[in-house]
Formats: sequence, structure tokens, C-alpha cells
Amino acid sequence: MEIISSLKTEKKSFKYFGSGVEFAIIFLKNILLTLFTLGLYYPWAKVEILKYHYQSTELDESRFTFHGTGNEVFRGFVKIYIIFILLYGTLIYGLQSGNQITTILTVAIFYLFFILIIPFAIHGAIRYRSSRSSWKGIHFKYLGKRMELFWKFITGMILTILTFGIYGAWFQIEIRKYILSHLRFGNLSFDFKGKGETLFWINLKFILLFYLTLGIYSFWYLKNLWTFYAENTEVTQDGKKVNFKLNIKPGDIFELMIVNFLLIVLTLGIATPWVTIRTFNFIFRFLEIEEGLNTNVIQQTSYDDYDDASGDDLLDFLDLDLL
Repeated sequence: MEIISSLKTEKKSFKYFGSGVEFAIIFLKNILLTLFTLGLYYPWAKVEILKYHYQSTELDESRFTFHGTGNEVFRGFVKIYIIFILLYGTLIYGLQSGNQITTILTVAIFYLFFILIIPFAIHGAIRYRSSRSSWKGIHFKYLGKRMELFWKFITGMILTILTFGIYGAWFQIEIRKYILSHLRFGNLSFDFKGKGETLFWINLKFILLFYLTLGIYSFWYLKNLWTFYAENTEVTQDGKKVNFKLNIKPGDIFELMIVNFLLIVLTLGIATPWVTIRTFNFIFRFLEIEEGLNTNVIQQTSYDDYDDASGDDLLDFLDLDLL
């Protein structure tokens, strides 16, 4: 019985089975259909790509599943574009009004909107993406509150501005802590234990050493940064805490980035799908969950059937990524 229990809680490794040729076909088809439909096919293209990457990722011989639909993303897509059409229309009106006060007000509203909408976009995107993500039929769930995240974001942004960017590292950590501490997977909970001063030092070393090493330090910087984020992410199961591990070296990052760069440049971008697959393979080849997690006893608790993809679409529009 001890041997069986030990096997259940041994280190967990991820595997990625995506194929460059398969993904290239999906990628090309989606580009053509999006162009031919003047962008209207984008929501279905996005969902197909997400489904492909989820279904190509395996943990304990079980694949992940993305349950979102093109219709859900399209509804969010329409909402976002209506909002931005109205917003840009207001800006154009203000600029052409000939009234200095009206112009200043509309420009201020325009840029203020982009700043204030970010925490709402993050909240909506994470809630949607988590509710539509599952493994072994067990769904993720995000329990964060929209206004809590909003005020945490605004406070962090103001402090970052007042400290001329110095507080930025602590700001990033606070947002990541909030999101992960409110994320659930069945009866598992998550947390982030990284500290702002550690991230600040990682970033400061990069600034100091980048030019001195003619950019070569970038590979050590990325190794330190990715390791910091991965190994400070914590999973709790029945009171027991388990960490992620990223067994990566600067040379591994060098090989990934140089080969990816050459593939893109030498093929004039045609190799983009293969570069994407290489990057996913790279991430999951080195990422693992340390001993202590028993995936056989994870149980679904409550399920959040959240189908509003507006936040996810808004992050795309703003060209921002999920954490």
C-alpha cells in the first residue's frame, strides 16, 4: 500500500503532443477565413487554436480540454467592438469640435478608459478561461471579486507612478498573488509566494548587466524570471503544499530563442506555427509538479458556468496576455 501511495504522489511531468504540420494547417486556415470574412471568423479561429493546445497537453496520461465556443467569444467580440466604436467616435467628435475644453475632456476620457478597463478585462478573462478549462472532467474556477481586483490594480498603478516605476515589481506580485489565491481546480487551491523585492532584484540585475554583456545576460535573466514565477506557484491539497518546478538552464533558452528567430527570419514568417509548437514543447518539457500531489483524489466541488468572453476578447484587443 505504501508503494502505491508513493506512486500516486510522485513528481508529475507535463507532455505536449502538438505537431508543427497539424498546427500549420489550422493556422493557415484560420488566417484565410479571418481575412475572407473581414475579421468576423476570428472568434472561431481563437477557440480552435485554444482547443488544439489544450488537447495536445497531457498530465498523468490525461489531456486538458477547453470548452469555450466560437459563439461565446463572438458575443464578447461584438460587445467590445461596439464599446470601442462609441469610444473612438467620442474621441473624434472631441478632436473635431474646435472647443479646447471638449477636446481635452474627450482625450482624457479616452485614455482613462483604457487604463481603468484593464483590471475588469483581467477579471473577466480569467473567470471565463478558468470556467471553460478542465482536466479529467474537473473544472477550474476563479473566485476573485471584480471590484477587489480593480482597487488593487488602481492602487498598485498609482504607487508605481509615484515611485517612478520602482513599485512595479511589487505591483506585479500583488496582482499575481490575488489571482492565484482565488483560483481553484476542484478541491485544489493555488497561491503565489514570490516577493516583490526578489522580482525587483531580478529586473535590476537585467538593467545593469544587459548592456555590459551586449545583451548576452538576457538568457540568464529569462531563466531567473521564469524560474521565479514557476517555483513560487503553490498548489494546496488537503492542507499539504506542493510547488511547481522549472528545470531550465540559460543554454536551453538560448537554443529556443536563436532557433525560433532564425526560423522566422529565414522563412519570412512562414515557420510561425512550427515556432509556436517548439515553444509549447519547450515549456512543458521542463515544467513539473513536485512530489506530494495525488491527482487521483481531486474532486469537483462547485462549477462556475461563466460564458461571457468579453474580458478575454478585451485582453486580445489591448494586446495583453493572461498571467
